[in-house]
Amino acid sequence: MKRPNTLTALLGSLAALTALTAQAQVWPAKPLRLIVAFPPGGTADVVARTLAQPLTTALGQNVIVENRAGGGTVIATELVARAPADGYTLLLTGFSFTANSALRSNLPFDTQKDFAAVARIEGSPWMLASHPSLPVKNVKELIALARTRPGQLTYASNPAGSGAHLIGAMLKLTTKINMVDVPYQGEAPAMIAVIGGHADVLIAYVPTLIPQLAAGKLRALGVSAAKRIERYRDTPTLAESGMPGFELAGNQGITAPAATPRAVIDRLAAEIVRAVALPAVNETLLRQGLTPAPLNSMDYDTLLKADFQRMKKMFADAAIKVE
Repeated sequence: MKRPNTLTALLGSLAALTALTAQAQVWPAKPLRLIVAFPPGGTADVVARTLAQPLTTALGQNVIVENRAGGGTVIATELVARAPADGYTLLLTGFSFTANSALRSNLPFDTQKDFAAVARIEGSPWMLASHPSLPVKNVKELIALARTRPGQLTYASNPAGSGAHLIGAMLKLTTKINMVDVPYQGEAPAMIAVIGGHADVLIAYVPTLIPQLAAGKLRALGVSAAKRIERYRDTPTLAESGMPGFELAGNQGITAPAATPRAVIDRLAAEIVRAVALPAVNETLLRQGLTPAPLNSMDYDTLLKADFQRMKKMFADAAIKVE
């Protein structure tokens, strides 16, 4: 009696595998959805829409960007985690994708198990910037000033678990300075606070700061990249400024539900890497202050796993918790 059941199960598995293979061969047969966990107009939205156009051309199907903001990116991430693993629903990932999984234990999904890495698009850092009236020109001078004014200097950051919050905490931990963290609900209000003189220093994603830096309303002090970025070559890295070995980047890319056919992921990865290399796409990203840094599926997967372990340790070292 067991043999027929075993045979039935085997035939069922073969049929499912055949169906998936056939599906991958004809993919894509309908429009794709690219889910963005932030409102329209922000950096993530610009990246998604910049990529959607060349992908639409390459794949022969529309790539439709859908903004699903809210819940600290959890709403959009859960939507994709629960979507059919057929290559038609994708997620634009960034810092919060890895940070949430490293920091929160009550997520309605497991980023390590429920997602497949497709490709990285860009890897831009955060920047420390100050009001021009603050008598410092770089992070080394900021550290020196903070030591002469313990507990007096303030830095505007974002809520717990954000890149800005993590960098501020690690700066204080690594350099043993006493600066006061003033959290804001987003980079825009934090930037307004520093420009208005209500806080001394701002920690924000580089693209957010470009207009104000160009207008002279803010001064660049340091970046969290592994090496100096082209647009601000005179601005040292945090690793050069008293935080040896420190590096943090947003690493925006594309992920898909975990069981998405390998052939579909490989096709998507190849088209994304090719799209980022197009002059028009590359120039648009650079104009936004982003650092194009495409990676294929395997390399992006390795990066995400390494980032998860590194962030888990940094959050623990900095005693950052989210209830």
